[in-house]
Amino acid sequence: MKQYQPKDYQPWLALIARLILGGVLLAAGLLKYKHLDKSQMAVRAYELLPIPLANFSGVVLPFFEIAIGILLILGAAIRISAFLGGGLMILFTIGIAQAWARGLSIDCGCFGGGGQVEPGTANYLPEILRDLGLAILGIYLFRFPQSKFGLDKNTTGKEKIDEQ
Repeated sequence: MKQYQPKDYQPWLALIARLILGGVLLAAGLLKYKHLDKSQMAVRAYELLPIPLANFSGVVLPFFEIAIGILLILGAAIRISAFLGGGLMILFTIGIAQAWARGLSIDCGCFGGGGQVEPGTANYLPEILRDLGLAILGIYLFRFPQSKFGLDKNTTGKEKIDEQ
């Protein structure tokens, strides 16, 4: 009977991580790209960037999320897309945490919508925990990019080294 090693499960875990992180990014981008004015409003609500830069970010962000999501789902450029996707999640976590710390009452705008909400109705902790979990998936994929059913054939280079 074959003894399974942790490395036997790694490609399956990476597939799950790819699909979760990629799926969330793709869904978030698709829900925002038809309503770029609301996406801009959501970025402005954080009060971190000058208005022109916030508006630009609100337009670019949905398409960036869609692109990273597609790459992750397809398993293409996994290391790069995991780095970018995980980095986005860390930036989102920082943005939400600073809004909470500053007493802003906003909807994060993560899946469309966004902007000001009734004082006391914002619930930041679940959003921060979600984004931290997704950032961990990005870090995992950056470290262990080989996965099942991806377009990348050799993402770590270990196979070539092992063959020599």
